[in-house]
Amino acid sequence: MAPSTKSPSSIVLAVLLVLVSVIGCPSSTAHLLKTCMFDAIYQLGDSISDTGNLIRQNPNTPFSHLPYGETLFNKSTGRCSNGLLMIDYFALDAGLPLVNPYLNKDALTRHGVNFAVAGSTALSSQLLSQKQILSPVTNSSLNQQLYWMFSHFNSICYNQRDCNEKLRNALFLVGEIGGNDYNYALFQGKTIQDVKDMVPQVVQTIKNAVEKAISYGATRVVVPGNFPIGCLPIYLTGFQTNDTTAYDELHCLKDLNGLATYHNDQIKEAIEVLKRENPHTMIVYGDYYNALLWILRRAFILGFDETSLQKSCCGIGGDYNFSLMKMCGVGGVSVCSNPDERVSWDGIHLTQNAYKFMAYWLIHDILPQLHCIV
Repeated sequence: MAPSTKSPSSIVLAVLLVLVSVIGCPSSTAHLLKTCMFDAIYQLGDSISDTGNLIRQNPNTPFSHLPYGETLFNKSTGRCSNGLLMIDYFALDAGLPLVNPYLNKDALTRHGVNFAVAGSTALSSQLLSQKQILSPVTNSSLNQQLYWMFSHFNSICYNQRDCNEKLRNALFLVGEIGGNDYNYALFQGKTIQDVKDMVPQVVQTIKNAVEKAISYGATRVVVPGNFPIGCLPIYLTGFQTNDTTAYDELHCLKDLNGLATYHNDQIKEAIEVLKRENPHTMIVYGDYYNALLWILRRAFILGFDETSLQKSCCGIGGDYNFSLMKMCGVGGVSVCSNPDERVSWDGIHLTQNAYKFMAYWLIHDILPQLHCIV
């Protein structure tokens, strides 16, 4: 047989293009999560997954009006993006309706409930206050969301056995949560070491939430980690430095990504403990960190504009088109002409297109670990 004339790089590129064609959009997937036959999804978390709780708590938040939601909905739904979030793509891939926010009392809850609140923290505002950290967006924390979850299940279940039966085919997503605890601390003057000292308490709170979900009857739980926050415009702007050694090959801030990795490593350790304590429950790590790095490293192939890779689409000012003083949704802040070519939507959250690719990377990663019966 004659040796191949293709270079290794061209082979890798071809494989990636095939992969993109497979996972590029919801209609082109095999709907992998359908194999799990989930009949409901329950979500705890923050702005990465809130589908409308915060705007019902606070109608004056910028997330309550355009340009948020402009791409798909042509109106704001409370999602912190121009369109869909990862939770939406999970629901679509599972063959389920989009998951409604808990505070929309007129919405159907047969196929799950979203308890996530944008701006929410893992630790309570009281605990954060003791550390001289303010929670400026909402007083809702993970404990509040767990109370909502308890109230919901108390309203639909006759008893524990009934809840076990009702939740047997449900998927639980506990997070991403905790990122705001760190965001608020860092932008209120805490050092990276100060924030690292918070990590065990944050992770323990997340672990407690997983245990609570399991006690209600959860059998399949995904616990996501944090993003590589040093790659986000908000941090690249807030911690910009002339020290070139502070950045990695992707121009991400190494120390901040180190903080995210430190948190994620402890989440993984907590999951291992939970698995030993709950051998009949599938508990899986959601690798948001590497899902986003996968996009950044393959941006051109995925159709993103490499020249604006770390610039927000909706924003103004500076090297990263982001300013804490004039954020997306405020008068005078413009929106890029093609959000699908950007990874970052508003400097903090991602575009619908970036969330789409992250979701399907994650689905391919977690599905084998969920041990669904095919």
